[in-house]
Amino acid sequence: MKVSRIVINGFIIYIGIALFFVLMEALGLSDQIYLRLVNFVFVIYGVNRTIKQDYNDGTYGYFTNLGSAFLTAFTSLVLTLISFLIYVEVQGGEAYLDRYVASYIFGGDPSLPQFVMGLMIEGLAASAIVSFALMQWWKDKVEKINQVDDKDHTNQNT
Repeated sequence: MKVSRIVINGFIIYIGIALFFVLMEALGLSDQIYLRLVNFVFVIYGVNRTIKQDYNDGTYGYFTNLGSAFLTAFTSLVLTLISFLIYVEVQGGEAYLDRYVASYIFGGDPSLPQFVMGLMIEGLAASAIVSFALMQWWKDKVEKINQVDDKDHTNQNT
């Protein structure tokens, strides 16, 4: 697990999400909640890239790669939330948030910190889901769980 790899791939995810968000804002589609599911594409790409690079470097072990995958997604989440906080303040703060929050399912009228906390919980759940799902794909490659690899445990009938 390389920290530089986690940060770089987390930054790649962040750039993808940020550019997509700006595009949605420019096209006036930021209130379409189903378009936010496209964020998963960027997260899947970056997390898979981290696991693949770890595998190519010979980093094996299910939990090592799972941790690397989750930290990649978490890095992008933190960068995205910081950028969102800055963006909301630049766009007018609570007034902008009041227009934006209507398309979310949080209920009520959350303040900016409450809204960001909700996004963080949503992001942590998505990070965990993507990391675990991709590790199911990679698990037989990064760790030979169902294979006996020593001569003392092989089937010898002598």
